[in-house]
Amino acid sequence: MTDIAHPQDAIADVAGGDRSPPPRRFAVPENFSRAALRAGWALASIGMFAGIWEVLWFWGVADAKLLPPPHIFLGNFPEQAKFFNTAQRWQIGVGLNTGPSPEMALLITVGASAARVFVGLLIASVLSISIGVAVRYFLVVEKLALPTITLLSPVSPIAWLPVAIFVFGIGNAPAIFMVVVALFFHMVLATVSQIDGVNRNLINVARTMGASKRQIYTRVIIPAILPGLLMVLRLNLFGAWMVVLVAESTGVGYGLGQIIMLARNTFNPSLVFFTIALIGLLGFCSDWLMRLLQRKILYWVPETTGVLRGL
Repeated sequence: MTDIAHPQDAIADVAGGDRSPPPRRFAVPENFSRAALRAGWALASIGMFAGIWEVLWFWGVADAKLLPPPHIFLGNFPEQAKFFNTAQRWQIGVGLNTGPSPEMALLITVGASAARVFVGLLIASVLSISIGVAVRYFLVVEKLALPTITLLSPVSPIAWLPVAIFVFGIGNAPAIFMVVVALFFHMVLATVSQIDGVNRNLINVARTMGASKRQIYTRVIIPAILPGLLMVLRLNLFGAWMVVLVAESTGVGYGLGQIIMLARNTFNPSLVFFTIALIGLLGFCSDWLMRLLQRKILYWVPETTGVLRGL
């Protein structure tokens, strides 16, 4: 009996190929590779800054007692972390070596400062956006509120510190109040400015389609101003960290600001730079979370980073 070869087999044999599918290559997701590249550049930037500092210390330009290099104030973590046991000492007056462990004390201090920042930021954003929209929605609110807001906007948040202590005393409330005051007036004016900058064609189209004033604000104006408001919110996040540190350093509550004051009073430069590095890391992570939230909320806004690099 003669075997009849299939045409596909004959073609494969002539071509000398294998009918088995080629092995699949492991493909790295684009988002993961992009995030890894950004993280690599961030580490390179921080490493370059730390390297310059270390070289200056090695050459004797930077005094280790006044400007300790990173390997000194970051290399002795337990020694630095024990100073963060301020919560127990501030509340009940116990000694430095009692209370929570150094690691737990550091987490308590960081958590307290971060909670004040985000609670104050949330309150300020809700109040400022609501009042900013009301200023343009109701004429009487604009006439009564906008002059006072403009008058108080240039006042430094530090000037409100005695008021915060008089009204709220000692604790979390005055620090949160300081964050709210520092952000509220500027964010109201930013909201009003964003509303005034909305494209009039969008409003005219909505009116042509029969939209009411309320629908124009909820369906057109507020979505149009969200990108600018979230950018203002990101920038004010750094201001919130600065203000809460000032509030904590003056004794209105335990936190990272109090650690800075403790380091100053005890002339401990290593603790100062260790706390500064910690604050910078917290601010960096907070900004990253805000950018992530911004991309999730503004899913319709295209990515504009680097559009001018080819020019």
